[in-house]
Amino acid sequence: MKEIIVKHPLINHKMSILRDVKTGTKEFRELMNELAMLMTYEAMRDAKTTEVKVVTPMEETKGEVINENEYAFVPILRAGIGLVDGVLRILPNAKIGHIGMYRNEETLEPVSYYFKVPSNIENRTVFLLDPMLATGGSAASSITELKKNGAKKIIFLCIVATREGIKRVQTDHPDVQIYSAALDRGLNEIGYIVPGLGDAGDRIFGTK
Repeated sequence: MKEIIVKHPLINHKMSILRDVKTGTKEFRELMNELAMLMTYEAMRDAKTTEVKVVTPMEETKGEVINENEYAFVPILRAGIGLVDGVLRILPNAKIGHIGMYRNEETLEPVSYYFKVPSNIENRTVFLLDPMLATGGSAASSITELKKNGAKKIIFLCIVATREGIKRVQTDHPDVQIYSAALDRGLNEIGYIVPGLGDAGDRIFGTK
């Protein structure tokens, strides 16, 4: 499957609080990071491990480790930053990139203004981060830019998605796996997800 809507009681619980209009900035940020941790845990279920020897206080045994240097987290600015702390709690040594993308409010199409990713991106699994997958334009454009710069394995991780957004990404990039905590009804007349959770960037940074 190229799309996975993660179902778990903890995720459903935190999503309900996240959506609530009464949830303040501090709690909203904390919930975003907690959801990012839970989503990364699920998205890395099939991660490659290497066997190592481990010496416990009792004896030597075998363990498995992940090479964190093989991973990069790339948030789409600005709302994607709200997921970074959470994913770094899972893989603290992963590298970080940034893609600057904003939506033209008239055309609803993405406009790129910044791109910076770690070196050797072609040898890393890239997690592209954005809380909302609405029209799919920003996600698809960001994936295109990552591929132009050599990225081969890309996973898109979001909190709320729409069928329209998923279809756009899958049409443009059928090789990219999508993980989301919720699949919402659709978009309203100004391109916002409904029921959604409002403007994720504004709620993360308290700008409204």
